[in-house]
Amino acid sequence: MKLWLVRHAQPLIGPGICYGRHPVAADADATAQCAQALAHLLPGGTRVASSPLQRCEQLSLFLQGFRPDLTYETDPRLQEMDFGQWEGRAWQDIAPAELQAWTDDFANHAVGCDGESVSQVMARVASAFDALQGPADTLWITHAGVMRAVHLLARGVRQVAHADQWPVDAPAYGQWCTLELV
Repeated sequence: MKLWLVRHAQPLIGPGICYGRHPVAADADATAQCAQALAHLLPGGTRVASSPLQRCEQLSLFLQGFRPDLTYETDPRLQEMDFGQWEGRAWQDIAPAELQAWTDDFANHAVGCDGESVSQVMARVASAFDALQGPADTLWITHAGVMRAVHLLARGVRQVAHADQWPVDAPAYGQWCTLELV
């Protein structure tokens, strides 16, 4: 079984903004281009699950237009991390002490005062990951944070204690990667 991880297209928000679960649309042209490219690559029988956030739902709808033969669902476990009160704020405007509190207790600190902790994100994404069933391919339309969590889970990492353990790399907007799962 192959798991396709697709990141939504470029969001329509200024650079340097913490937007996690903030309701942000994606660039429509870039979304359509991503969907069209994927439509040509996905094998028949692929199951598609999307984050319910607008920028991912857009991609799911475009893909459905190109590939109505595939099975589609929305899965809230594929949402980006909830950054609480940081949502919609410029990263540079978040107090250094708030960021330091997060890195000091990276696993358990609820970001933005009332957002999620990294442990909560890992558990949520692990729930979806553990529910994957073969042999058909699955495509997740999701976010960089979820993609990073999946890469850890695929390596058997279930807990992240320190910020330096969190992966930095993720596919660019409108790009994807695949994982071969047993």
